Amino acid sequence: MNIFIPRTLDLSNLLKKKSFFLFGPRSTGKSSLLKRQLPEARRIDLLDSSFLLRLSQSPQDLQAIAESAGPIGPQDLVVIDEVQKVPELLNEVHRLIEDRGWRFLLTGSSARKLKATGVNLLAGRAWIAKLFPLTSCELGDTFNLEKALLYGSLPQVYISGYPTEELAAYVTTYINEEVKQEGLVRKIPSFLTFLKLAALTNGQMLNFAKLASDTGVAATTIREYYRILEDTLIGTMLEAWQDSTKRKAITTSKFYFFDCGVVHRIQDIRALERHSDLYGRAFEHWLFCELSAYLSYTRSLDTLRYWRSTTQFEVDFLVGTTAAIEVKAANKIQKSDLKSLLALREEGVFKYFYLVSHDPVEALKDGIYCLHWRTFLERLWSHKLWQDVGSHKTGGSSV
Repeated sequence: MNIFIPRTLDLSNLLKKKSFFLFGPRSTGKSSLLKRQLPEARRIDLLDSSFLLRLSQSPQDLQAIAESAGPIGPQDLVVIDEVQKVPELLNEVHRLIEDRGWRFLLTGSSARKLKATGVNLLAGRAWIAKLFPLTSCELGDTFNLEKALLYGSLPQVYISGYPTEELAAYVTTYINEEVKQEGLVRKIPSFLTFLKLAALTNGQMLNFAKLASDTGVAATTIREYYRILEDTLIGTMLEAWQDSTKRKAITTSKFYFFDCGVVHRIQDIRALERHSDLYGRAFEHWLFCELSAYLSYTRSLDTLRYWRSTTQFEVDFLVGTTAAIEVKAANKIQKSDLKSLLALREEGVFKYFYLVSHDPVEALKDGIYCLHWRTFLERLWSHKLWQDVGSHKTGGSSV
């Protein structure tokens, strides 16, 4: 099935400024995006065995290969797909940027080998962009929340008539091609046990000692496994905000996988009951994915974090020092749902406070904007939340 879904990330606009790394997990659509947005680029795909073999043996041949169709001019762009396959190429890329003024787009589904052997990711000579699974904004009127929560938003999964099978193949491919073939771990069975436990504790505060006990490996190994998940772009750490003064903050991080469907496939979850805890966790996870994509695509410098106090107040997501966002899967908001946001507001740090839920009634309660998830995301992706200061007044009356 060949369905075109316009993507938010504009590569042509990014590359006017600088060379870029484009990172994204497998099957987020990097190749399709390149073909559609950069059809004239000189492309070297390292999944092509002829390119892979030659450049692995002679990275210095990069210039000759790129110029095989003619000299590279100032308007030309060189794309190297899956650059992590030959990390030594970064030395040549570095040279060609410096000496020849070439522009590159370097794509990859893993940053692990690049970090280990690259020139400090070109020492700032190329910036980093990320491609995420499909967002609600990109899917528009075709977006289906229940589908996204259960199966995630990887393009090949979302448009498939057989999403369960697609997800099973995805996880298998990740294990075989990212973990086994790259030799990232010594004991695959232990890693598979860890992977399932990591999925089960997705979005929860990390407890390395308990995970080590449950998997039978050292806590240092568990930390290394999480680094592997991060380096292969399967998930990311959500750090705790620790600057609260009214209430002592917990410092433990959380870990979120990059896609709801991948988590559910690892756990072998095939249905989500609407009012279950599992549904609520999936709803929160999905909002995390949407916020992460938005901040990345808008090149925001704000860091996404969460806050939890030692007295059990918790706010799901903090955007820099601008916005605090609590996520509830409830159909009707209760006053008790506001308590953590109200506690955080006492810190006097954040400008805007949001409670995102399934409640269709939009209200401003005690300085907190209560929004249906669809309204929240429509305003987010149209840049009408905290960017549009005049549209939000955190007063105390209902709207």
